[in-house]
Amino acid sequence: MDKHEDFRDSLATVDESGGRIWLFPTKPSGKYYKYRTWVSFGLLAFLLLVPWIKINGHPLFLLDVFARKFILFGAVFWPQDFYLFGLAMITFFVFIILFTVVYGRVFCGWVCPQTIFMELVFRKIEYWIEGDASAQRKLVHAPWNREKVLKRVGKHSLFLLIAFIISHTVIAWVIGVDSLWNLVNTSPLKQQGGFIAMIAGTFLFYGVYARFREQMCTTFCPYGRLQGVLLDDDSMIVAYDHVRGEPRGKIKKDTENKDLGDCIDCGLCVRVCPTGIDIRNGTQMECVNCTACIDACNEVMEKVHRPLDLIRYASENSIKENRGFIFTTRMKAYTGVLVLLVGVMVTLLFIRSDVEATVLRTPGTLFQKLDDGRVSNLYQVKIINKTFDTMHIALSPNVNATIRLIGKDSILTVPSGGMAESSFFLDVDPNDLDGIKTNVRISLMDGDKKVGSVKTGFLGPAGNK
Repeated sequence: MDKHEDFRDSLATVDESGGRIWLFPTKPSGKYYKYRTWVSFGLLAFLLLVPWIKINGHPLFLLDVFARKFILFGAVFWPQDFYLFGLAMITFFVFIILFTVVYGRVFCGWVCPQTIFMELVFRKIEYWIEGDASAQRKLVHAPWNREKVLKRVGKHSLFLLIAFIISHTVIAWVIGVDSLWNLVNTSPLKQQGGFIAMIAGTFLFYGVYARFREQMCTTFCPYGRLQGVLLDDDSMIVAYDHVRGEPRGKIKKDTENKDLGDCIDCGLCVRVCPTGIDIRNGTQMECVNCTACIDACNEVMEKVHRPLDLIRYASENSIKENRGFIFTTRMKAYTGVLVLLVGVMVTLLFIRSDVEATVLRTPGTLFQKLDDGRVSNLYQVKIINKTFDTMHIALSPNVNATIRLIGKDSILTVPSGGMAESSFFLDVDPNDLDGIKTNVRISLMDGDKKVGSVKTGFLGPAGNK
């Protein structure tokens, strides 16, 4: 391990004068890169295809923040479900914290959209058109000839096209493919807001992946900043085995090199890093755990006939103590909490009712005695329909009683995602009362289907039962 900590005083992408150092990472290859590629293809397919998938004519997923309407796996959520959204956000942040403490920044290297698009889409295009790192450097310093113009124009044209697709995909997740299609086929003058959003989104994504690049991870992303306070010596990270690797040095052919560690100081782990760090310096905020250095080092270890995994997934303590990764009691407890949080969220989603109703006695009113001897209370009812279909709700009490809606038919029509309010009298036979206050449960019937029920209290004269 490098005894000097000077590397922490500067960023690999910034020079002494504060100017940008443009990175040209070497094209990675190896086992982990192959696995990450397949994971990325799956996530990209999910991102691009899901907005087009519909269930009964409705999107599988929709995150319409403007209309405050969310659809998850075909189930629609309205503003009335905000408590679920709040709980989901709390669960998400707690999940991120606990997950990082145990598993490090696995999310950044394998799942984060920034990493997926940058390293496995835009960077691949760059390698395909301009070549590997050395060829890219030569192209930068080359004069503007026909080859350079064609390569630069071709690359940035593809970058703009992909940014255009990403922008439209994000919009499709928010407003749905039908609204997006309508937006595309309508004159920009009639859909100025949507047109501006598409253009702004396109150039935003183009700027991030064509120019801003790794700086999104090293300087902008708050998750990278949190890493320093979330990780500890037992967290699983991409780490260099300094015990085995030091002292590093060049090896000579046909020499045992007993005084040197396994690191031959080739620098390939640094050249392949997309954020420009030297993993041998230890845990660093800029490291996104992309595993490119693991693949690069293993390739070198194979060539020099040394054991693999000089750089690997490990914890600082496992390296210091020369042992395998141990799933500590605290990690087990945190993982248990993660499972519990996810379980609670899934349970709440499954038990969520399609109808939300409240029935309250009208404030300031008492019971009335009718001419036929029955006792009547006045109520206010509010019904919220959380489904895609219009409901025709009839109120059915569990006692021998009659419900009389005021100024309405006997059926309440509740539109999709809408609400219906009314007032009604509940007339009860005094023989069915349990004294001054009787608990009454009112079922909500949509035709022959019971879609919910609500409990309320009924006031009557003293002396009944």
